Amino acid sequence: MDFFKKLGIRNEQSKDIAKERLKLVLVHDRSDLSPKFLEMIEGDIIRVIKEYAEIDEEALDIKLTRMRRETDNMPMSALVANIPIIKIKDNIG
Repeated sequence: MDFFKKLGIRNEQSKDIAKERLKLVLVHDRSDLSPKFLEMIEGDIIRVIKEYAEIDEEALDIKLTRMRRETDNMPMSALVANIPIIKIKDNIG
């Protein structure tokens, strides 16, 4: 245990993971969107993008976050998607 403390690896990773989870819970609560609804959105996004491109579903990251509007600086929810594209399909059209 002291070995991990000296390296600071385990505690930092656990702390960061817990922080991200807490942020996610808070954003979900403030946005009034259920986890089931977000899963449905994610499934739809993946389905549509897969019609046009091959994607890396393992590295896919879709999350709900809070940001401020540029026009009036008011807080709002935002759906942020990081979808790694392996290749665009040739048979589009």
